[in-house]
Amino acid sequence: MFSLNSDEAKLPPEESDVVSLKPGSIRPERGRKPMTASHLFRRLVRIGSWIILLWVAAVFWLGLSYALVPPVSTLMLGRWLTFQPVERKFVSLAEMSPHLPLAVMTSEDSLFCQHAGVDWDAIREVVEAADEDGPARGASTIPMQTAKNLFLWPGRSYIRKGLELPIALYLDLVWSKTKMMENYLNIVEWGDGIFGAEAAARAYFHKSAKDLTRREAALLATALPNPLVRNPTRPTRRHSALAGTMMARMESAAPHSGCLKD
Repeated sequence: MFSLNSDEAKLPPEESDVVSLKPGSIRPERGRKPMTASHLFRRLVRIGSWIILLWVAAVFWLGLSYALVPPVSTLMLGRWLTFQPVERKFVSLAEMSPHLPLAVMTSEDSLFCQHAGVDWDAIREVVEAADEDGPARGASTIPMQTAKNLFLWPGRSYIRKGLELPIALYLDLVWSKTKMMENYLNIVEWGDGIFGAEAAARAYFHKSAKDLTRREAALLATALPNPLVRNPTRPTRRHSALAGTMMARMESAAPHSGCLKD
């Protein structure tokens, strides 16, 4: 048998061989509690609130920016994202024939110079006549259509129509009437991938928007309710008749179009 002397017996063990244990230093691993329905709901509400706040901030800042830089519609963005062509050349209102804004105002929003973005009487009439699919076309002012084109989506629904109202009021507050009409005429869709007055004038009449005649302007304006079907170059009998009626209405609307010249 081998024996250890007293000095060897007193040698301290290597530090790596010793594990210091302190009371409470080792705790049992706790599993994560499953997310309850209420926690999930609160998280979704929080995420939804942030999305709404970001969207409101985007509308606010883009609304101010589009008073200075050319606007871009959601339809244009959608085509770019799906690699579809977009024809659009931004031109100022002064670079358009005066017949065009007058025709569009007469056709789309006869009280454009009088209201503050929303025609409340027309809204009330349309809501009363609406069916289960939502309100039909007819109450949208040019500011409301601009709001839809810039920040919302096409289609019939009370939700979209409700969102149009505050945006239209805001845009009418921060833009002049001439800027409103200028931006609208530069983003409105006039055919498959054809956006704005200049692109439409060149695509259909092979001329600049500045050189449009009164009849050509009336044909373009009356195509807007269904621009993917109505062709201003080859109008149907009904489309041609609408343009003729529009030219007559433009004569009576001209004295009330002063805001287009400010």
